[in-house]
Amino acid sequence: MNVRIPERAFNRAYRPLLRDREHRYLVLYGGAGSGKSVFAAQRYLVRLMESPLCNLLAARATAVSHRDSTYALLKQTIARWGLGSVFKCVDSDLRVTCKNGNAVIFKGLDDPEKIKSVTFPKGELTDVWIEEASELTLAQFNQLDLRLRGRGVHKQMTLTFNPVSAQHWLKARFFDRRDPRALVLKTTYRDNAFLDGDYRRTLESYRDSDPYFYQVYCLGEWGVMGRSIFDAGKLSRRLGELEGPLRRGEFVFSTAYRDGRARIDRASIRFADQPEGFVSVYEEPRPGREYVIGGDTAGEGSDYFAAQVLDRDTGRQACTLRGRMDEDLYARQVYCLGLWYNQALVAVEANFSSYPIRELERLGYPRQYARPREDGLTHRPGSSLGFRTTAATRPLILAGLVEEVRERCQGLRDRDTIEELLTFVRNEKGRPEAQAGAHDDCVMALAIAHHVRRAAPKPALWTCSIARGYR
Repeated sequence: MNVRIPERAFNRAYRPLLRDREHRYLVLYGGAGSGKSVFAAQRYLVRLMESPLCNLLAARATAVSHRDSTYALLKQTIARWGLGSVFKCVDSDLRVTCKNGNAVIFKGLDDPEKIKSVTFPKGELTDVWIEEASELTLAQFNQLDLRLRGRGVHKQMTLTFNPVSAQHWLKARFFDRRDPRALVLKTTYRDNAFLDGDYRRTLESYRDSDPYFYQVYCLGEWGVMGRSIFDAGKLSRRLGELEGPLRRGEFVFSTAYRDGRARIDRASIRFADQPEGFVSVYEEPRPGREYVIGGDTAGEGSDYFAAQVLDRDTGRQACTLRGRMDEDLYARQVYCLGLWYNQALVAVEANFSSYPIRELERLGYPRQYARPREDGLTHRPGSSLGFRTTAATRPLILAGLVEEVRERCQGLRDRDTIEELLTFVRNEKGRPEAQAGAHDDCVMALAIAHHVRRAAPKPALWTCSIARGYR
């Protein structure tokens, strides 16, 4: 159809997406007043007019919510652009039909059977727009995803939502892992050139009156449904300031066998850059600086091995390790990490498995943390390698971390760490823990690292391998 909409009708941030047909998923998220839903409506009207075949299913959690959202946005845009002769809107059953036969149908996921029976006057379903996608379950999303099938015409799904909860399936699906078929765009009210001035001032007023609300709802940072034990406002602001790691990858090295067991050739150790690596470097080791490393193993209720490298004097994050791997591979990465950071003091949690600690000792790592303990038979004071989290030490290290986050939040540089801190809440019994569906690997590793950093000046804590010497 020969209808031209001027470029100035669209917000600048969205213009590159207007005619995107390369991606299966367009993920538009951000804060209130960003114009993402308005753009989705604008874009689909253009698609309906320009494409020989474009049939859109607009989906929400409940069918009744369409009348005042997706359907209303399409009607308003049709009226604003003077397209009344091109589109026919039927209020009774919420349907929009283009003059060329393309159409829009509106459905709610509260009646799954109705989704299965969607048919169009002309051709097949080609597009799905999920408004307020955070209201859907993963199973509902998958059902819609499966509806976009068939050959010949490119199929595409657009998701628009505000990222309220950091443990939502949307984050795991499109943010924690990279899907090459997805184009993700974040916008805020600052990107909306058409926003009403009074509404803009209202949103900005929350910056001082409710900083956490401002970060999550106005700036579109991932939030938390419970109340974090850490300063959520500061963490959310810091999250918005992050620039990403300097390097990402993992350590590679050569091994030699002695006594039938593999040893690492120290001279061969190097850091290999890999886009999907599990080691993120925020500050490369500096000569003369001392570093500490806190480690959390993938024990009960945890999926990841984690390590936090901190500058001993400043407490700033220098590097993080987070990934799923075997215990021996984790120990070897920590071994290399510690040597790289000037033979950092390494404190790995000993609660669920002592294997990484014993492997570090076997490899001859020179500086492991030794916790004080009393011999059960002689009652003489002694020490054991590794950090043990107990009913006495857990509140202690978490209280120390609360203070660090409150007073020195700028030292945090890692996105995974901050997002875990935001979802670390008090349960119904008052015990601090990761919210259901979230993780605490980075949090506990960070708490251990800060505790050891403060305890490091005590001579007894700096050790090689207790009384057995280097091996």
